[in-house]
Amino acid sequence: MIEAKCPQTVSCSDILAFAARDSSGGSISYSVPSGRRDGTVSNQNDALQNLPPPTFNVQQLQSSFSSKGLSMDEMVTLSGAHSIGVSHCSSFSNRLYSFNSTYPQDPSMNPGFAAFLKTKCGDPTVPLDVVSPNRLDVRYYKNLRNHKGLFTSDQSLWSDPSTAYMVKENANNRVEWAAKFGAAMVKMGSIQVLTGNQGEIRKNCRMVN
Repeated sequence: MIEAKCPQTVSCSDILAFAARDSSGGSISYSVPSGRRDGTVSNQNDALQNLPPPTFNVQQLQSSFSSKGLSMDEMVTLSGAHSIGVSHCSSFSNRLYSFNSTYPQDPSMNPGFAAFLKTKCGDPTVPLDVVSPNRLDVRYYKNLRNHKGLFTSDQSLWSDPSTAYMVKENANNRVEWAAKFGAAMVKMGSIQVLTGNQGEIRKNCRMVN
């Protein structure tokens, strides 16, 4: 364990920041500043209060990211993280069944993709990107252009003209997107950080000292 090798030196917050970068599977590399300290309060509801839900549209997403000091372009860039990971069907099932009084399913979703998802929702989770689920890449943006975004918040980036051109640019230029993604991750990683004598360095990441 890191704590055993370097007592009271490396924070859980820094470990998470390093892990977030390394989870790309080596497809993206960027320098992660260290020196964060851990908070003294843990509340599982904090995530729900600070992360935008999958039902958000572009205007709601923009408001959420802007409140954290992130721009519209950074919002679209960071959304590319949905190229890896999984989701529970409950996060997007509203798009498959009884969408509204006019449409039985979300008309912005590719019908074939919707049919495929219906066959998969017997499993606990579904990949966010069914094409390359284990690689952080621009396939996410290509999926949006093909109306195969899993969440409403994903597909809205292509449906809304204010962000559609950003989706197109990212889909067509992986190198530029990767550079922007690294920079945006570093910026996001500096939001409301604790340094100096603030907070603590947890001995066990599951609980405060």
